[in-house]
Amino acid sequence: MSDAMGNAVTPALQLVNVSRHFIQGDNQISILDEANFSLWPGETVALVAPSGSGKSTLLHLAGLLEHPDEGDVLVDGESCGNLPDDRRTAIRRSEIGFVYQFHHLLPEFSALENIMMPQLISGLPMPEAKERAEQLLDYMRIGHRADHRPAELSGGEQQRVAIARAVANAPLVLLADEPTGNLDPETAGYVFEALDALVRQSGLSAVIATHNHELASLMNRRVTLADSKVVELS
Repeated sequence: MSDAMGNAVTPALQLVNVSRHFIQGDNQISILDEANFSLWPGETVALVAPSGSGKSTLLHLAGLLEHPDEGDVLVDGESCGNLPDDRRTAIRRSEIGFVYQFHHLLPEFSALENIMMPQLISGLPMPEAKERAEQLLDYMRIGHRADHRPAELSGGEQQRVAIARAVANAPLVLLADEPTGNLDPETAGYVFEALDALVRQSGLSAVIATHNHELASLMNRRVTLADSKVVELS
């Protein structure tokens, strides 16, 4: 891919001939077999595939939470497949944001503090972390809930806090695994709209696994998993 000036553009995320196998009894089960995938800067890709097809495994590999058995994962052009764990952790912390079906917020901290936490871990001064957290809460339209702990928030509010936390460190790539799967349809639609607007406004690249074909149709591209490969959907 090239930009408007004709210069080559580096994918934000790339899987190159990635394979991942699991042993079950005497059998080897291939989740991915020489799979290839590129995520370009600023685009949103829906990952639409049945449960058990390997969506979570693909996201874990893309997010450097697992190592591929073969092949490589590149983040902004950097080969990550054989990097030492400390370097993989550093890339994951600075370049990749995660959103899960369940919010995994820290229950003893407020919404504001949950969003500040990854920024503080990355070394951002507290005043700056607090200001960015407040901006993200306002953007997600829950600034008035900043001082509430997760147990005091609705499911949709909790997930919006989780999304804000995932992008707090301005990552290059956002990976979301069924981010609205635990919500009722109306709340899911609202949360997805907030997520989509945040991704597009910030210029993030995002892979979002979802069973919701209506939500998937709003993204730039749709892919699925078939025969252990990543396959484009029309």
